[in-house]
Order: sequence, then C-alpha cells, then structure tokens
Amino acid sequence: MRELSLHILDVLQNAREAGADMVRLTIDENEAVDRLVITVEDNGRGMHPETLNKVLDPFFTSRTTRHVGLGLPLFAAAAERCNGSLAIESAPGAGTKITATFQLSHIDRAPLGNVAGSILTFLMGEPPCDLLFLHRIDGRQFLLDTRKVREELGTVPLSHPSVRQWLQEYIDQQEEMLRGGNDRTVSAA
Repeated sequence: MRELSLHILDVLQNAREAGADMVRLTIDENEAVDRLVITVEDNGRGMHPETLNKVLDPFFTSRTTRHVGLGLPLFAAAAERCNGSLAIESAPGAGTKITATFQLSHIDRAPLGNVAGSILTFLMGEPPCDLLFLHRIDGRQFLLDTRKVREELGTVPLSHPSVRQWLQEYIDQQEEMLRGGNDRTVSAA
C-alpha cells in the first residue's frame, strides 16, 4: 500500500469484524530514536493460538467472503522493509494488540498518508465502534476520544453530515498543529 494509513484502516476494520466496540490507535513518531510505532489495540474476541500462528500467512483468512488475507502480511512486510517488525498479541476473550515498528527515516518507509480519512472511514462504519486515537510526535501529542465526542453529541450520531464534517476539519487541524511543532497537547472533549 502506498500509505501507512491504509494499513491502519485495514487493522481497524479487522478489529470491528472481531466484535470490538472500543479500539485504541497510537501513532508515535520519535526522531531522537528514529522510530515510528503504530499500535492498534482492541477489545474484540481475540484469536486462538492456532489462528495467531497463521495470521501472517497471506493464504489464510478467517473471512468466508474471500480466500486470502493480505492485510497483515503486507503490513508486516512494510515494517520489515524499513528495519522494523510487526508483533501481534491476542488471546480468546482478551482482544488483540498489533504493533508495527518502522525506522522513521528509512528511504522505503511509506508516508503516513491520510490518517484523518482512515479514521473517518472507520468511524462511519457499522456497527458503531469507539476510537481512542493518540498521535505523538517528539513529545507533542493530539488525543481524540470518540466516547467524549458522543457524550457531547447526545443522540446525534457521528455519521451526521455536520458532525462528520466537523470531525474531518478538527482532525486535520489538530494533525497540522501537531506537525507544525506547536508545544501543546490537544484533545477532543
């Protein structure tokens, strides 16, 4: 994939399909140690050890709609190509945690891409699933907790056109501030 945000979207969708109603996405960029770490942790049904042992095989999938599962194997290959790795922790009833590590400055590392678009695509899907998104760059951070957003909205869904537009603008604005080096923590309340 051309952008890491597409790998992120794939993992987020996997979490929803595993029955998660809460997912934590953390993107940590650290120039001092030349590392980019992407972590997705969900409260879904988790995987049995047999499934966990096969999950990086591109010819294995638990889905009945297709016969291959390229998402995680491609994500792992992208990380390994950039002096990194992909680790998966999972157990039945305990959810799944996927951690992809990349050398931040590696010439072959794909750009993060449209993280806001991937987040919005995930949030607009069904069934509803909350997201705690934390993006850190060299000590600065942006935090979005959709549980707090839903609390403020009451009965108005995240998929309402005005809310969707606000979310898009808000995430884009906060990501831009984060990239611009503004020394503050921002969060959605």
